[in-house]
Amino acid sequence: MNSKMNLLFQKSNMGVGKRKQSIARVFLKPGKGDLIINNIPGEKYLQYNANHIDTIKDPLKKLQLEEQFDMIAIVKGGGLTGQTEAIQLGVARLLCKFEPTNRSILKPHGFLTRDARIKERKKYGLRKARKAPQYSKR
Repeated sequence: MNSKMNLLFQKSNMGVGKRKQSIARVFLKPGKGDLIINNIPGEKYLQYNANHIDTIKDPLKKLQLEEQFDMIAIVKGGGLTGQTEAIQLGVARLLCKFEPTNRSILKPHGFLTRDARIKERKKYGLRKARKAPQYSKR
């Protein structure tokens, strides 16, 4: 059993997704459609938010594979929405790694596109990235 778990959590079986500050490492194993995030059931981790759960499962739904794989995700950083989208990207990338023909199905739906928008850095002389101190003429 332990050797099977070691085979599951190898780099070759991993899909990585990023969004804002969130980084998700996703593993798929044959199963009945369970979702586990950071060793917590996915529904509980995502606070029973149906939109987040559907977002994660969308790539599997497009390929009619939602009842064939269990998803295990290890997520760090960011908030729930960023983590959700990071997991979705990781799942889509992993499905393309397993079967290259899946790419042509997932690509038009935008599942393989990395959303590169991140928080802009703070500049010196300003309060935030773009917010300047109040200007006083006199």
